[in-house]
Amino acid sequence: MNARFRWLWASAGLANLGDGITITALPLIALAAGAQPGEVAMVTASATIAWPLFGLHAGWVVDRLSPHLLLAVVNGARAASLVALTVAISLDNSVFAMTLATAFIFGTAETLVDTALIAGIPRTVDRRELTAANARIEATINVNNQLAGPPLAGLLIGTTGILAATSGGGLYALAALAAIGLMCTAQRSVPAPTRASRRPQHTPMKVREGIRYLWNHRLQRELTLLTAGMSIVWGAWSATFVLHAVSPGPLGLDTAAYGMLLTGMAAGGILASIFTERLQARLSSNWLLFIDTIGTLGLALPAALNAPLAVIAIGIIVAGAGSTVWRIIVAVIRQQATPLHLIGRVYSASRVISWGALPLGASLGAVGVQTLGLPPLFWIESLVALGICAWFAIRMPAIRTRIDRAADGTPSELIQPNG
Repeated sequence: MNARFRWLWASAGLANLGDGITITALPLIALAAGAQPGEVAMVTASATIAWPLFGLHAGWVVDRLSPHLLLAVVNGARAASLVALTVAISLDNSVFAMTLATAFIFGTAETLVDTALIAGIPRTVDRRELTAANARIEATINVNNQLAGPPLAGLLIGTTGILAATSGGGLYALAALAAIGLMCTAQRSVPAPTRASRRPQHTPMKVREGIRYLWNHRLQRELTLLTAGMSIVWGAWSATFVLHAVSPGPLGLDTAAYGMLLTGMAAGGILASIFTERLQARLSSNWLLFIDTIGTLGLALPAALNAPLAVIAIGIIVAGAGSTVWRIIVAVIRQQATPLHLIGRVYSASRVISWGALPLGASLGAVGVQTLGLPPLFWIESLVALGICAWFAIRMPAIRTRIDRAADGTPSELIQPNG
């Protein structure tokens, strides 16, 4: 990979290690500050509310400004917010309020950083290297955000909350510096947006362009809806699986063992990101995507069957691997099929729909476990996952044709609004 991608990769790695520490540490800092359980939950809500509120506008911002500049500025803002939190903890003054504000800044910044990262990759590597580049970024996210970050946050919080906040802020500052290094080495290797794409327009119209393009693009629209369907299953499972796994649940695990069980998802994602490019050389992309839908079934069905721990662990690992493969392949398809001046808005529109289904699934899971109980809920999740598998199996020939068109840059995939 060229120097520009290495700078981008370094910025993503540092920022995601900061994410893993920060998102784990903030609720613990609030708890240590004497926050009530409801207030601790508000911290998590503040950190996740940004996608439905600002996700679409994040895409417009990324398409309007340089993604590399945004990575530098936004990571710098996250570093500054954690410095302010460190000062609040040091003075023991307004710690909870500052934690809440930091969580909100973190979540808002995440919408911009994630969108800028996806938009920045096709600006730094050749079209033929998109799969390898996305796989490396995805592996780094799994390692730093899910494997290394949370345990490191627990270790730092065990020493002092100041150390956790300072470490997160330092990592974001380094990520901003890496983005500046990317800007300094960037070359104009892609065509600039056309004059029409730069024509001043009203902001809502610009936002709607991404939604319109996504909806009129058959392949991206269908993959987004499939992702949303699987996100409902993942959201419901994530909200309720702890009741099945942790004692007095059927698996009878303690909290430490439960944490180790969930790291299997990250381990599966890391392995998948390493081998995705090789798998894609042997299997077509649509077959790999279909296998991932089966992985979602493997997430819910073992719990429905009250399977032993080993079977559930295998299901979690396979689901984590499949999820990573899905994200890599869909990211490549989006980067190949979307004009550069629209990619931020199309990505954010897709993310709002697909990630917006996660809290919907979690809410349905909360209602379902109260009214039906755990086993029926897991069976419903399994049936939904099975329906998604069947949907994809029926649509495989059409999806394969459209993936091939996207890889070739064929414009016929895009339909007109009236078509």
